Amino acid sequence: MAKADIQLRGRSYSIACAPGQEVRIEALSKQLDARVKQIAGAVGDIGDERLLLITALALLDELDVAKRTGPGTAHSEARAAEALVKAATRINELAARMESGS
Repeated sequence: MAKADIQLRGRSYSIACAPGQEVRIEALSKQLDARVKQIAGAVGDIGDERLLLITALALLDELDVAKRTGPGTAHSEARAAEALVKAATRINELAARMESGS
């Protein structure tokens, strides 16, 4: 069994994992740490246990939404189209500014 060394809220942990998964676990832990910090900023420091509980629920909620609105659904296609329109608008604005020299 391999182990991944991670940090969460400034504390170090060694997590057992399958061989070859160490880098992936470490990357995921960085995402988790960032999410916990984000939630702590929103709700205050309410203790590690509660912050991890709220973070886990938030992640599960996002996973549930992603499953229900996964690839190929009208909702995800509409969001992708909206993002493309916003990007194209921004690109056009930048191009116009460059052409005008400002």
